Amino acid sequence: MISTPPPAISVKDLRKSYPQPGAGWGFGGGAVKQHVALDGITFELQQGERLAYLGPNGAGKTTMIRCLSGRAQADSGTIDMLGQRVQRTSPRDMLGLVPQEIALYADLTTRENLFAFGRFHGLRGSTLKRQVDWALKWTGLADRGDELVATFSGGMKRRINLACGVLHEPEVLLLDEPSVGVDPQSRERIFLMLDQLSERGTSILLTTHHLDEAETQCDRIVIADHGRVVAAGTFDELLRQTIGVDRVVRIQLEQPLRGHGNEPLATSGVRLSATPGESHVTAKVSEIAVGLPRLIEAVGAARYTVADVEVHSPTLHHVFLHLTGRELRD
Repeated sequence: MISTPPPAISVKDLRKSYPQPGAGWGFGGGAVKQHVALDGITFELQQGERLAYLGPNGAGKTTMIRCLSGRAQADSGTIDMLGQRVQRTSPRDMLGLVPQEIALYADLTTRENLFAFGRFHGLRGSTLKRQVDWALKWTGLADRGDELVATFSGGMKRRINLACGVLHEPEVLLLDEPSVGVDPQSRERIFLMLDQLSERGTSILLTTHHLDEAETQCDRIVIADHGRVVAAGTFDELLRQTIGVDRVVRIQLEQPLRGHGNEPLATSGVRLSATPGESHVTAKVSEIAVGLPRLIEAVGAARYTVADVEVHSPTLHHVFLHLTGRELRD
């Protein structure tokens, strides 16, 4: 019988509260008000998977990263990494952490930073030198190894920051906003670097404010709100669970709609929305090859002229707003 490998990370019913900011002891010795950051979070990161952990500000993303990395201890619940129960601190040899804040020594060179962080991870001698050489090539900065980090752009610092967190070749990597504040070219380079880590079998959990990154760069997505997981799955699974996979078609007309708006177009057999006086019709279409020709045919039969046609597929942004009712940065 083939045994199933344990998840890279398994979080079950995790709870964590903090004293409410500005809330002190009340008269008569009343208890301090608590802010609930994690309210029974449960999810898994499978081995070799890249998982996006999303949520509006205040949803508990930073607290989750702190608990997983051992920087904070949960009030209750469990965390397992590769089948090993995490107690007060996370196993440093199997875990890599790259924080959102740049954690580099600005007055040291790239190479000196890598050597310093390599030593922090317990690397020494020829192993350390080999990993530093690999990191310089991996980041595309081999020719900048002897330059001060203070002279680098934000994107270059991000790449070195990432390299410092994986010099010891961790099996599990936590990334907090890996591409925040970088230009598109550096962002593409960062995800190319992550692709190479994935090819080596590294399990990656990342938080991001870029929903397109989660949609296109991750295998699965966890969406949290108010300290709870509200949905989890692949992008296609999340679509089916929430808003559906129908595409939205917008037909721009050369004339405004007459009468009751959608009445002349009702024969299209497609769910549509139209307002008298407006010059467009929108509809949800499950099969674009069938629904779109019907719509255009109905428009012509009702003596309207098509000026333009737009077809929009549902995105993770739509799913996110459906589930949380607010933008990622709210």
